[in-house]
Amino acid sequence: MNKKIRLLIISLVVSTQLFASGFQINEHGARGMAMAGAYTALALDGSALYFNPAGLSQLKGTQIMLGTTLISPSATFRGVAPAIDETAMESALFTPINFYVTHELNEKFAFGFGVNNQYGLGSTWDKNWVGKYLAIETEVQTFYFTGAASYKFSEQLSVGVTASYVYGHVAILKKSPMTPFNADATIDLSGTAGSFAYSVGLLFKPSDMLSIGLDFRSNTKLDFEGTADVTAPDALAHLVPSGDIKAPLTLPFNATIGVALMPSKALTVSADFQYVGWSSYDKMEVTFVKSGVVSSSPRNYDNSWIARLGAEYNISDKFDLRGGLLYDKNPGKDEFVEPSLPDADRLGLNIGVGYKITSNISVDLAYMFLRFTERTITNSEVDYTGGAAGFNGTYNSSAHLLGLNFSYLIN
Repeated sequence: MNKKIRLLIISLVVSTQLFASGFQINEHGARGMAMAGAYTALALDGSALYFNPAGLSQLKGTQIMLGTTLISPSATFRGVAPAIDETAMESALFTPINFYVTHELNEKFAFGFGVNNQYGLGSTWDKNWVGKYLAIETEVQTFYFTGAASYKFSEQLSVGVTASYVYGHVAILKKSPMTPFNADATIDLSGTAGSFAYSVGLLFKPSDMLSIGLDFRSNTKLDFEGTADVTAPDALAHLVPSGDIKAPLTLPFNATIGVALMPSKALTVSADFQYVGWSSYDKMEVTFVKSGVVSSSPRNYDNSWIARLGAEYNISDKFDLRGGLLYDKNPGKDEFVEPSLPDADRLGLNIGVGYKITSNISVDLAYMFLRFTERTITNSEVDYTGGAAGFNGTYNSSAHLLGLNFSYLIN
C-alpha cells in the first residue's frame, strides 16, 4: 500500500503541464508587438536582436531600448463533465521585460546585447477547487541574456548571430489525494536551471520596397534541479516522496520567415510565418534523487505555427500608427490538457502608436487582445481524483497585453 501511494503522488506531481504555446512570450518590443510580431523582415529598433539579429547592421549609431509588457490572462473551467459548475482562474499580472543595446561599429559590423523573458507566465486557482489535484499555482520564468553580432555584406544582404545564457525557474503548488486515508498532501515543487541557446538570421533587401527575413532560434535543454516540499498529516508524512528532484525539459526551436513591403515612404506592411518545434516536449519526467525513483508523464506535443500580419503608417515626422493580426495554433492534444495552462488556438488583435519626443528619444505603446478558442475536452486521459482519468469540460480563456518601450539614439 505504501509503495502504491508513493507512486500515485509522484505521477500526479509530474503530470503538470509546464510549458505550451501560452508560455512562449513573443512580445519583446512595443513597436513589433503593435504589428502583431510581424517583424522578422524589419530592422526598426533594438528588438531586432530578438526577431532577426541580421537587422542590427541596419541600425545607426548606438541605440538603447527598455520596456515591458503587462500581461493579464483570465480563464474559466466548466465541469468536470457532465457537471457544468464554472470556476474562474484567479486574476494575475505578469511583467516580462526587454532591454537592448545596439552599436554600429562601422559600415559593416554591428553588435548588441539584450535581456528578455522568452518563456514564462503561470496560473493560480482556488486551493479547494475541483482541479486542486492538477494545479493550484504554476509559475514559470526564464531570463535570456543575449549577445549578438551582425555583418552587412552589401546594402542588400546582412547576416546575424546571437548566443544566449538562459536561466529558468519553475514553481508548482498542488494537492495530492491520499485516498485510502481520506486525506490530502500539499506538494510544493521549485527548481532552477541554466543552459545556452543561439539564433541565426538573414536579412535580404532586393529593393527599397521589399525586404525578406529569415530567423532560426535553437531549442534549449534545461535540466531543472530543486526540491519537493510536502505537507501531510504527521502520521502519513513518511508515505510521501520529498527532497531533491531533477527534471529535464527541452524548449522548442523556432524558425520564422518574414516579408515586408514598403509601397510608399509612409506605409509598411509585413507578414511572418513562425514554425515552433514543440514536438521536443514529448514527456515530463521527474527523478527523486534520494529514492532514485523516476516517473514519466506523456505530453506528446505537436509542432505548431503562428501566422502574423502587421502594418505601420507614418502620419507625421513624430507620430506613427500601427496595427496587426495573428493566429496561433496551439500544440497540445486534448487528451493531456490541464488547468495549469488552459491552452487553445488563439487570435490576437493588435494596435499601437509611436511618438518621437525628440530626435533622439521615442516612446512606443501597444495593446493586444488575445482571444482563445473555446475548448471542450471529451477524451481526457488526465487523472484528477487519484484513481480515475477524465478531466473533461470546457475552457474559456483570454488575455489583455499592454506594451511600453522607451528608446534613445546616440548618434
